[in-house]
Amino acid sequence: MTNTKKILVTGGAGFIGSHLCEALVKNPNNQVVSLDNYSTGRKENHILGVEYLEGETRDIGRLIDFTPDIIYHLGEYSRTSESFREPEKTWLFNVEGTFRVLEFCRTRKVPKILYAGSSTKLADGGDGRNQSPYAWSKATNTELIQRYGEWYGLPYVTVYFYNVYGTREIQDGPYATLIGIFKRLRKEGKPLTLVSPGTQYRSFTHVDDIVRGILAAAEKGSGDGYCLGPREMYTIKDVAEFFGGEIEWLPEKPGDRKTVAIDLSKTEEELSWKASIRLEDHIRDFLRDL
Repeated sequence: MTNTKKILVTGGAGFIGSHLCEALVKNPNNQVVSLDNYSTGRKENHILGVEYLEGETRDIGRLIDFTPDIIYHLGEYSRTSESFREPEKTWLFNVEGTFRVLEFCRTRKVPKILYAGSSTKLADGGDGRNQSPYAWSKATNTELIQRYGEWYGLPYVTVYFYNVYGTREIQDGPYATLIGIFKRLRKEGKPLTLVSPGTQYRSFTHVDDIVRGILAAAEKGSGDGYCLGPREMYTIKDVAEFFGGEIEWLPEKPGDRKTVAIDLSKTEEELSWKASIRLEDHIRDFLRDL
């Protein structure tokens, strides 16, 4: 007789969270529950077989009446430039929300938490962590999770995302991703809006590779330091040129990191994970299907 595994995904109605839920629910032994406040999550992202709860992570103790076998904590505020405009929301979603999730793990003795960190912590020689309310909150959370591991013996694993793209990415509004914006503008026949100076380096990871890395980290990983990104890096001007068409330049934005760092040694050695989908190929396929 097989045992049911109870899984909680925060942010399960979001772009990455919905893909993770979709992968998890394929195993009939998984009972998957999503907790999402729908700030960027969408009901059209719901996956058949997943139970959806609407609410804030800071209310997790009231909303979740079971002890998960693992929590995949993806449900946080996730936009750098917008966090300057919404510092209170960044604090509530990221700092207070993650503290409450950790307290839930501690008091309920949750066997493991996987935390979705941000590569902004590693940008610009480490200075990236302090360049925006978003980056600071995410970097601080990774350290708080490490302390909970030391203080309370909480088993955890932290992965770092690098500019995720793919199906269900946000293409419009203040929370849209770079690839999502370029796709929408290309479909509309409009110039691609590019933030100056255009030499900002980025690593881009397809959501299918991200989910594969998350699952591998949950199964085999322990502790901090699992970067999920390809070795190839591009300037954002390179990316615009892959899409082709006219470019409209925008002024620089605060908190816009200039360089990126990625150390894949731990990820490759312990998880046997490598990115399999190349951004150039993805854009070529998108343009072919326009």
